[in-house]
Amino acid sequence: MARKRKGWQVRRGPATPLTKRRAGEAASAKIAVLSCTHSPFTPPATHKWLLDTLSNLKGVTHLVHLGDIFEASAASVHPDESDHDLFEEYEHAAAFLGSLRGALPPTVRCHALMGNHDDNILVSDPRRIPAALRGVTNFMQAAPFAPEAKNWHWTPYRKDRRGCLEIGPVILTHGFDAGRASDEMEAIQFANFCGGHAHRLVVRGHTHRPVPPTQCRRTSSVPLPWWYMNVGTCGPLQPKWMFRKDTSQWGAALGIIECKMNALPPFIAKEWNAELLRMPDAF
Repeated sequence: MARKRKGWQVRRGPATPLTKRRAGEAASAKIAVLSCTHSPFTPPATHKWLLDTLSNLKGVTHLVHLGDIFEASAASVHPDESDHDLFEEYEHAAAFLGSLRGALPPTVRCHALMGNHDDNILVSDPRRIPAALRGVTNFMQAAPFAPEAKNWHWTPYRKDRRGCLEIGPVILTHGFDAGRASDEMEAIQFANFCGGHAHRLVVRGHTHRPVPPTQCRRTSSVPLPWWYMNVGTCGPLQPKWMFRKDTSQWGAALGIIECKMNALPPFIAKEWNAELLRMPDAF
């Protein structure tokens, strides 16, 4: 809504979300969300659980991978002697993403957000990939991953509105900080990046710690009008570089969100429902 003042047009509130319902698209969405699969280290049991769970879901319209698709060992700044190379990561990730698509109807819209591990391969940083090699290591162009990449809609890794995906009232991003309060803090940050409208849900990964839908709070008795959820990791739960650190809060999970696609800000109420499916320990 806009009003005029002395010849200028003044807009009340920031712009509407980047993602709007397309012609012919359903008025509601059902989103399946996962994160941090770290090819080629995705545990086979976790992969099987994901495929079984996805294949039994009904009505999914969007599949979203929140990033860290690759481990990107070759782009690490830390000394590493991995038993695999970048080509093998691309080969594993292409097969993995293809299997996720295959578990769902072909009408499902697939989105991939880049995580920090994925971005490490692309960033102009001589400590990671030398400039002379970036043309052949860019996974968006290099075989064997590039053909699979074309089946996904990509979002860059950046901490602003361009670094998230908006589906109705839901905001999805990989995540940047990893502290205990980072889920809540980044939910507030991204809600503000996307207009500051109330009743939004911010979903991320990055920390590997699953968190069910939770309302942000200013204090224990003062709730804020935003919610957050973390879908954990579908990668290894105790990688070798974490042997000296606590990973007991890590877990494999899948987020399931239903929301109105025709909901545009300002949102007058919660127009979404979400649940976190945890992989059973005995699976």
